[in-house]
Amino acid sequence: MKTAIRYFTKSKKGNTKKLADAVSEAIGVEAINVSADLPEKTDKLFLINAMYAANIDKEVKEFLSRNKDNIGEVINMNTSASGSSTLGAVKKVTDELGINLSDKEFHCAASWIFINKGLPSDEDFKRAGDFAKSVL
Repeated sequence: MKTAIRYFTKSKKGNTKKLADAVSEAIGVEAINVSADLPEKTDKLFLINAMYAANIDKEVKEFLSRNKDNIGEVINMNTSASGSSTLGAVKKVTDELGINLSDKEFHCAASWIFINKGLPSDEDFKRAGDFAKSVL
C-alpha cells in the first residue's frame, strides 16, 4: 500500500509541521509540503492542515485538485486555535473532486497568540502518530 503525507502551514510557530513530522516518524513516510505533487497513485494520503479564517487554505484546495487522480483516500489531520476541525471544509473539496475522504480524523488544539498556550503538546504529537498507525 502506497502512503503519503502532505501538509500545509502558514504559521511561524510550526504546529502543523510538527504534527506532520510526528506522523512521519510514526509511520516512516516523509512529510512533504503541499507544494509538491504526488508522483504516483497513493492509496492513503495523510493531509495535515490547519484552519485559517474558518476554512482551509487555497493551497490545500489546489493541491487536492491537481492530484485528484493520484489519491485513493484522504485522511484528514488538523490543528486549530478555535477548536474547529477542518474536516467539513476538506469534505466539501473532496466531494466536489470525487476523492474518497476517510471518516476517521485527528484533530487537536493549537496555540495562537494567547489562546491554547503550549498546545499541541508532546502528548498530542504522540496521539497523532498513534492515530496514523491505527489507520494503516
